[in-house]
Amino acid sequence: MPSARAGWPVLAALLILLTGSAGAGDPPLVLEATIPLPDVGGRIDHMAVDLAHDRLFVAELGNGTVDSIDITSRKRSSRITGLKEPQGIGYLPARDLIVVANAGDGSVRLYTATTLAPAGTVDLGEDADNVRVDATTGQILVGYGAGGIAVIDPARPAKIADVALPAHPEGFHYDAATGRLYVNVPDRRQIDVLDRKTGQRVAAWSPPEMRSNFPMALDAAAGRVAIGYRNPARLTELSTADGAVTGSIPTCGDTDDIFFDAVRSRYYVSCGEGAVDVIDRTPEGLVHHDRIRTVSGARTSLFVPELDRLFVAARAGWFGGDATILVFRPTP
Repeated sequence: MPSARAGWPVLAALLILLTGSAGAGDPPLVLEATIPLPDVGGRIDHMAVDLAHDRLFVAELGNGTVDSIDITSRKRSSRITGLKEPQGIGYLPARDLIVVANAGDGSVRLYTATTLAPAGTVDLGEDADNVRVDATTGQILVGYGAGGIAVIDPARPAKIADVALPAHPEGFHYDAATGRLYVNVPDRRQIDVLDRKTGQRVAAWSPPEMRSNFPMALDAAAGRVAIGYRNPARLTELSTADGAVTGSIPTCGDTDDIFFDAVRSRYYVSCGEGAVDVIDRTPEGLVHHDRIRTVSGARTSLFVPELDRLFVAARAGWFGGDATILVFRPTP
């Protein structure tokens, strides 16, 4: 008799297809596939993609592992074990390196993506978190500790610079054209704007009555940064010129990732309450397009414009069932 665990991907797919969209007509996200993640327990954090080799990397914080997923076959191909609460993850195509930031021991560990062989470690002390790759220099940016973003040279590998912050950073983005870092600092209820060259803070924005700002999306071309707040649950846009609010709209609860789809001019907001909100950016402002049901606890995601797919990580069920990656195809 099949186990409940074995049937979880099918049940998850049926749940989403049946409850899927709250709006009329075709939903803006269509569930295309579920990728099972057997033997993965606890919280799943962020993801990264290797386009050249069709691989998705998944940081499995509660499991102490990183899975490498073959996107074409939709199966796990290999696994890194023995990690201490892996949170942030990035991929450097020029070096074929996976970068894993670990909350448990503050380490940033590098691995050769093809073989998963260790390629170096940089110790940051504590709570290594979000990872960004500076495509112009190949350097790695990692938020960590009580308030800092480390700049890491992967060739050594070693920390070569630090950008100081007043408290622990969450979601952040780097605009290479302007040299500015936009950083969520939720313990201070603010977004810090930093000059990457000097390391100095040039602005701090704090929209009133907004708390717990964790995820962020940057639309550099339009001069907007979008912040996901958990209390109250809202998506709020700010002008990168002066921090003025250019739009604000309620969202699903417990968001952990936001992505901007420039082709369709829309945001995808993934939430732990078990939903992805699709919000259109129109000339008149932000408009709620639809709410797509997922699975409770599925709050992290990755939108890959080159594949035109949204990957949503769903943790294992409390009473059995595998963790999965839900693969959504945007429409039209």
